[in-house]
Amino acid sequence: MNLLFTFCARAGSKGIKGKNAGDLAGLPLAYYTFAVIELYKEAHPDDDVDVVLSTDSDELMKLVEASGIGHLNVGRPEELAGDKVAKIDAIRYAFQEAESRTGKRYDAVIDLDNTSPLRTLDDLERVIKKRCSSVVPVIFTVVPARRNPWFNMVLEQDGVCKKVFESDFIARQQAPEVFDMNASIYAYSREFMQSDAPLSIEGCEYVIMTDTGVLDLDRPEDLKLMEVIAAYLFDNDQGMHAVRQRAEKLAREKESRGGGLIRQG
Repeated sequence: MNLLFTFCARAGSKGIKGKNAGDLAGLPLAYYTFAVIELYKEAHPDDDVDVVLSTDSDELMKLVEASGIGHLNVGRPEELAGDKVAKIDAIRYAFQEAESRTGKRYDAVIDLDNTSPLRTLDDLERVIKKRCSSVVPVIFTVVPARRNPWFNMVLEQDGVCKKVFESDFIARQQAPEVFDMNASIYAYSREFMQSDAPLSIEGCEYVIMTDTGVLDLDRPEDLKLMEVIAAYLFDNDQGMHAVRQRAEKLAREKESRGGGLIRQG
């Protein structure tokens, strides 16, 4: 199977300045994503895997180059670099450029979000396995939601609170199970990549991940909290530990190439 992994990240960030080229627990944030790709390649040598980087960040380009991981850098055109540009447009651009430059025909495109780095090889394998057996356009990862719009979520209407969805449920267990989309892994069909259809979750499928490993990096406080969660997971979760070890190996490659030392978190 021909797989294309896309890594799309902008230089600009309003919440955490330069976060895509920043650090997590003493290592470049991006290395955790590339680490799980490397683990997948080792576990599935029969798959033909390519990695494409699409960014307008010179610093991120240097980090990836210094790691020694094989990749195709297609840049990121100015019209795709704004914060109001849909990410799917950048992914499609990366897909089209990769096929044009390599001459390959990719069966699926797997996008890994840089700011949701706490994923394991098992998470990735389950998404790809479902992608191979499914005909839906998109498969994405979710986590069990800690709040439920039928039970303990409210909105303001006419100056007072009301439930998001009216219901008579008196216990959380009675309400329909809901999930948070965590943006960690998206697996797109070739047909969807070739179309110009907007990304919609309707009619798609999902894979459930562990919720403790998921946190959006939107504010400086989020990064501090993720540091704490990551430290725990690296010590106590075998899958996360394997990703950390591989990320450290990429950092050592960076050091040997003169890219600087592993930084202490």
